[in-house]
Amino acid sequence: MFFPLLKRWRIFLLTLLVVGALLAGQAFYVEPSRLIVKSYQLPIAGMPPLRIAALSDLHVGAPHITRTKLQQVVQMTNAQQPDLIVLLGDYVIQGVVGGSFVEPREIAEDLRALQAPLGVYGVLGNHDHRYNGKKISQEFSRVGIHMLDHHTQRLEWRGVSFWLMGLGDFFKDPSNWRAVIAQVNDAAPIIAITHNPDVFAELPPRVNLMLAGHTHGGQCNFPWFGRPIVPSMYDDRYAIGLVYENGHHIFITPGIGTSILPVRFRVTPEISLIQFKPEEDRKD
Repeated sequence: MFFPLLKRWRIFLLTLLVVGALLAGQAFYVEPSRLIVKSYQLPIAGMPPLRIAALSDLHVGAPHITRTKLQQVVQMTNAQQPDLIVLLGDYVIQGVVGGSFVEPREIAEDLRALQAPLGVYGVLGNHDHRYNGKKISQEFSRVGIHMLDHHTQRLEWRGVSFWLMGLGDFFKDPSNWRAVIAQVNDAAPIIAITHNPDVFAELPPRVNLMLAGHTHGGQCNFPWFGRPIVPSMYDDRYAIGLVYENGHHIFITPGIGTSILPVRFRVTPEISLIQFKPEEDRKD
């Protein structure tokens, strides 16, 4: 009786080890090295039929995010033929296990190839400020990326005007959002771009849509347990995807790179493509 029971326990433990190894391989190698394009259609009234590509948390130099991978990100983004590209912060790394720091100048040179009729606009993230936010802004501006922290830009697409508003990182470079909104001088829709989504809880419905990153979607999303770590004051309220609150929307992209540990599980790195339907196609 003892030996058959011992054999069953050995089989059980071996199965656990095999499953654990497969899951670890998925989380530390397979999923963080993937890259998908995911489309979202947002019901924002008054917006033109606009296609926005949102890239966030590149963390170039983290495992799986080499300059070659960054060039792939650029190529895949351009292939979507977006009308506007927004960069939502955290381009560099600090302290990622297995990572190797890449200079902002090199990152900027690769991002130079991004193409969109309305241009490429960006804001800085918390890791960028910890390194040298001014240096990163200068390098990105040098290659034609419009850094929009604390500023607004009025844009027009297919005869419809809207505002792009840049807000500084919620913790490292917080904007006086009232002063930034005051730069808007007409009733056209406002799209805010920022790194950390937490500021959304303070914003009025005058800001029709905010685009953010920072959370990485928690990097891991376990069955039954959910997302154990989301870097937000609001836990998983602004972890990922589209949220509607207080009469307006926020979209949080899961981003592309990794922070601290090079792990992702059921949160695939993505280029997020936000699309607005023409008014006549809307049913909402």
